[in-house]
Amino acid sequence: MKVRKIKVGIKSMESILDDFIKTGEAIERGEQVKQETGTYFATLRAFKKALTPKRMELLHIIKTDRPSSINELARIAKRDVKNVATDVKYLEQLGLIDKRETKGRTAPLVTYEKLILEITV
Repeated sequence: MKVRKIKVGIKSMESILDDFIKTGEAIERGEQVKQETGTYFATLRAFKKALTPKRMELLHIIKTDRPSSINELARIAKRDVKNVATDVKYLEQLGLIDKRETKGRTAPLVTYEKLILEITV
């Protein structure tokens, strides 16, 4: 299986804006710009709040057990389905979970092997 990596980083707003300006200037010069994708947080505190141990556990369960629905995921995790659905929606917004619709069910998917944490200093 090919390893797909998702970059999760911590960058200050200043750093994000600097990167944006540098990219814009490179485009204006006609240079080819390497597209970088990932999910970034402004602080380590924001990262910790977003990727809680329970959400990390959900990512692991989705990857290893491949539940066919949010209900099944909640059952495996031994958590309330409403709370699991909220966490899945949030993780999807961050780009860490995909969803697949099958036979009226929504199956959460994790299509990568690793999360890589990058901290800009």
